[in-house]
Amino acid sequence: MASSSSSLLCNLGLLVVAMAIARAGAVFRPTPWSTAHATFYGDESASETMGGACGYGNLFSTGYGTNTAALSSVLFNDGFGCGSCYQIRCTGASACYRGSPIITVTATNLCPPNWAQPSDNGGWCNPPRVHFDMSKPAFMKIADWHAGIVPVMYRRVRGGIRFLLQGNGYWLLAFVMNVGGGGDVARMWVKGSNTGWISMSQNWGASYQAFSRLGGQSLSFKIMSYTTSNTIIASDVAPSNWNVGLTYEATVNFH
Repeated sequence: MASSSSSLLCNLGLLVVAMAIARAGAVFRPTPWSTAHATFYGDESASETMGGACGYGNLFSTGYGTNTAALSSVLFNDGFGCGSCYQIRCTGASACYRGSPIITVTATNLCPPNWAQPSDNGGWCNPPRVHFDMSKPAFMKIADWHAGIVPVMYRRVRGGIRFLLQGNGYWLLAFVMNVGGGGDVARMWVKGSNTGWISMSQNWGASYQAFSRLGGQSLSFKIMSYTTSNTIIASDVAPSNWNVGLTYEATVNFH
């Protein structure tokens, strides 16, 4: 299905996949809560969060809005962490809002190391630190922004794998997002409703390309996990009238 709501992408995906897993008799669970820290970048308009290392471009037109974060390199994982969904709540600081509200954010950027600063004073994203540099509107939903940095608890949550499609009539580029399991992709194939499986080559990070004419066909994707070598098939993810610039969500994911 195509995604267009800026604030509900992760939460809707969680509901869709939870229902699918429930029908299969399995139990859907997020990862356990872990500790980290969070800062913010940009202002209330979140204009500085547009674009970014994941290559998603305008985050409003691609459906992510302002509930986004840049990840430290430990989580970013050379781009394989792009599109991951995390629940974050501020805890253990006076700047945290009462009740420790939870926000769900999508990873859309890299927070690079700052080796000129110590890791506990300015170099917040230096390895091996786990850190979230959130958009200011997202940060303001969990804590007083005047604090600058706050301790947080986070956990990764999964909906279905999502595919942001770009390209033209002869070239398909798919950004793979919200990959469960180890969060990495080893190989990927695409299949149009009038074709067999077509092997895709890696463009960069979690983006894969195929030089084929696939317009006017419904699209399915086959993905192999690098970590486990397991393969899943996301059938008919995009309808025959799919368009570039839209994000389509499957009802399957790695576990």
